[in-house]
Amino acid sequence: MRLSQYFLHSAYCLLACNAVIHCAQAQQTPALAANVILVTIDGLRWQEVFRGLDERLVGEEYNSLGDGLAENFGADTANARAEVLMPFLHQVLLKQGSVIGNRDAGSCARVTNPWHFSYPGYNEILTGVPDRSINTNDAIPNPNVTVLEWLQQQEGFTNKVAAFSSWDAFPFIINAERSGVPVNAGAKSNPETPFEETLTQLHGDIPSPWPTVRFDAFTHHYALSHLQNHHPRVLYISFGETDDFAHEGDYDQYLLAANRTDRFIHELWDFVQSDPFYQNNTALFITVDHGRGEEPLETWKHHASKESLGGYMKSLAQYEEGIVGSDAVWMAALGAGIASHGLIKNGLIETATCAGSNQIAATLLALLGIDYRNFNPGAGAPLSDILVKP
Repeated sequence: MRLSQYFLHSAYCLLACNAVIHCAQAQQTPALAANVILVTIDGLRWQEVFRGLDERLVGEEYNSLGDGLAENFGADTANARAEVLMPFLHQVLLKQGSVIGNRDAGSCARVTNPWHFSYPGYNEILTGVPDRSINTNDAIPNPNVTVLEWLQQQEGFTNKVAAFSSWDAFPFIINAERSGVPVNAGAKSNPETPFEETLTQLHGDIPSPWPTVRFDAFTHHYALSHLQNHHPRVLYISFGETDDFAHEGDYDQYLLAANRTDRFIHELWDFVQSDPFYQNNTALFITVDHGRGEEPLETWKHHASKESLGGYMKSLAQYEEGIVGSDAVWMAALGAGIASHGLIKNGLIETATCAGSNQIAATLLALLGIDYRNFNPGAGAPLSDILVKP
């Protein structure tokens, strides 16, 4: 063989070898799910999710239902109280999926942004990267590209991404104008069917106690209607009542909202499993944007980092260390591509094994068979513990 032929042959072999390696690598990350649904429940503490009713908060100061609150959600043990409060999570998700965040049992999840309130939390969840410059809840268009916006531009996902939220800041968090992702939030609904027109009329006729947040029932039914009529491949639903009732100190309404949201998610999952487009090929991921305080007792109403007290959360400056525990969150996942591990006990070493909210965007992409580094190489890596191994 001549020298030139030898080099040509070697180059060809090298290219062929690289192609084989590339194909093998591609085959190692198949799609685990055809569709994903992300649900967030604003500010719902891990304490209620895994302990249920906090018996210290049933007094008159935080409870207008009196004995009725304990009658509805009381039980002899923390596990039993938690199951009464959120039966779908405990009877289905914990048995058929994977859950992280019960710190009493050595399971840890936390936000990685420095502020510990909503807009920074949602930005972290949706981009995979905490952004120090997002340090208020003001309705400012997000300069960062969310995973929803990025997927909207990808083949097979264009016009197959949608978002529904009770809080009217979400068109800005998702940057609906730039991203092209339709965002049904607050008073913005754009009804498409007679049922949605009725929802919109009811929304106008039933006043919310909050000027920027609608009742979660409207968000739920708008989202469910969209699933039925449009079959998006990626759906995001953000519920908000739990946070608003907590800020007002209405523990009874906070628990009732948590219980309703668990039912809404159950109804959502029942539809998913009954619809041929979604059945057995859809993953559901549930999380929260921040935690809340626990000690002193009244800090259950609040959330803020120590650093945020000098800025947006200055109204809580009397708590010199911030609201301790407001970085603690929880996560739950179910469906296609999700391992049936139940509660994942990853320890409480915050810097080493604690799951981060910055890993959620990459996890959603991993479920869809997409390398998150194509979206944002700076994002947190996927939560491999909850994923079925290819």
